[in-house]
Order: sequence, then C-alpha cells, then structure tokens
Amino acid sequence: MPNTELPSPRRPAGTAASGALRLTVWAGPVLAGAATLIWSGNFVIARAVSGEIPPVQTAFWRWLIALAVLAPFAARGLWRHRHTIRRHARYIALVSLLGVTLFNTLIYVAGQTTSATNLALIAAASPVAIAVFAAVGGERLSPPRVTGMAVALVGVVALITKGDVGVLLSMDFAVGDLWMVAAMFTFAAYSALLRRKPPEVPAVVFLAATVLFGLVMLLPAQIVSVSVEGGFAPTTGTLSALAYIGVASSALAFFLWNKAVELIGATRAGVVYYLQPVCVAVLAYLTIAEPITVAQVACTALILAGVALSSTRK
Repeated sequence: MPNTELPSPRRPAGTAASGALRLTVWAGPVLAGAATLIWSGNFVIARAVSGEIPPVQTAFWRWLIALAVLAPFAARGLWRHRHTIRRHARYIALVSLLGVTLFNTLIYVAGQTTSATNLALIAAASPVAIAVFAAVGGERLSPPRVTGMAVALVGVVALITKGDVGVLLSMDFAVGDLWMVAAMFTFAAYSALLRRKPPEVPAVVFLAATVLFGLVMLLPAQIVSVSVEGGFAPTTGTLSALAYIGVASSALAFFLWNKAVELIGATRAGVVYYLQPVCVAVLAYLTIAEPITVAQVACTALILAGVALSSTRK
C-alpha cells in the first residue's frame, strides 16, 4: 500500500539560527542582571561584617568556599583540560589576579576608609571603564550602545546623589577612594579580558581554574593578615555572610557574569551593571522596609531605558 502520509513541512534554514540569535541577545543581559542582583546583596553583607573580618581574610575565605562549591562540577574538567590550561597559564593567571585576587579585596579595603556614597559613585564609572578596555581590545561600540551607557550613567548618578548636584561638589576624597578606583579598573580589565577565554574550556572549568590560580596568589596576603591582624571570631553572622558571598556572590555570580560577557561582550554586560543601585534600593525596601520615593522610580526608569537601549542588537 502506498504511503499516503504527507511530508512534514521543512523548517526554513534561517529560523533556527534566528531563534538562537534572539535567545543570545536577551540571555546575555538576563545573566548579567542576575549577577548584578546577587552582587548587590554582597555589598550589603560585606558592609555588615567589615568590622568583624579583615578585608584580605574576607576575600580569601569567600574564594575558598567558592572553590569548594565548584569542585564537584569542575574537578574532572580541570583534569581533562589540564594541557589547555597549562598552555594558557599566563592568560589565566592574569585574569585570576584581576578578578579573584585583587578586585573584591580592594573593595573591602576601600570600604574601611571611605563613605558608601563615594564607593557607589566610583563604581558607577565601571561600565565606562569596561567599554574603554573592550574598545582597546577590538570590541565595536555602536552609537546606540554609547547613548544607552550615557543615559544609564545619568540615572545612576541622579539616584545615588538623590538629584542633588551639591553632593558631587562636596565630596571628600579619602585613601579608600583610590583603592576603589583601583578596584574599578581591575574589574573593567577582568571583564574585557574574558573575551579571550579559550573556547574549548567549559565556563565552569574556566571559573574554577581562575579561582584556584587566584587563591594561590592570595595565600601570601592571607598568611600576613592572620599573623598581623589575627583571625576572626566565627559567629552565626560571620559564617552566614561568608557562605553567601562564597556561594552566591563568588561561584554563582561570577559564572553568570562570565557567561554573559561570552554571549554579548563586555560593554553590553557592563551597562547592565548600572542596575546595581536599583537592586540595592529594592533589597533595602524588601528587607528593612526603606521607602522608595518618586525620584528613585524616575531614576530607575532612566537606568532601565539606558540598559534597554544598550542591549539592542542594532
């Protein structure tokens, strides 16, 4: 008996590619936004324990916890890709130095001698620095992307200063501001360098390798800190804080951020980083019932508009 079934319609060749492109276009900003949201909680917790745990020890323990979390998922991959990791050892060491050893350590040091407002304003320049480093590395900056970055920057500065230009004019600079500027450039260079990640190394394996390299470079500073400053008293508060910044802010958030940069580039991921003060305001509202004003809503709309403009493909 002849086959009377009609042939299934063939999907146009460009449909699958177009769908994958749309997914990539929006998956990147979503991943970067998730990382930014997690890091917002990190800043709140880090300030809470800044007087209980020395900065270097905070950084060391957070990354040691992160490595323990990543180990079950990355151990086999580290062994399987050991030759590739050895071949790219200089690059991985540089990325590890910037993103693991220095970045958060510098922020913790900065927070001891400067105000939260100064930290936030300096951090607001991070996406601009990321764009500059990315452009030097060959990433193209389109006019909509630059415009969106400028719009979001205005919104962030207005949100932090509450629309008062006098806050900018009356800023008192301290030593901690220099540490924060160093942290900003460190994170920008780290993000720009992620585009050169060896493509054959899976994301979780690459992250585990950078954490391992970074911990080795951080170990001498940890030994000096414990010898000079002493250890810290483990309490429910300090252990909970370390668990959060180790698991969420280190292992999870850096994995999401690295993947976002891989998908959409450092510049577009950097603009999403502007959402951090918005996330902090929302978290403050949800956790300590801090009221949200009309001005904050307007600034948030401005930031979201800038992020959306920079996230467009054309």
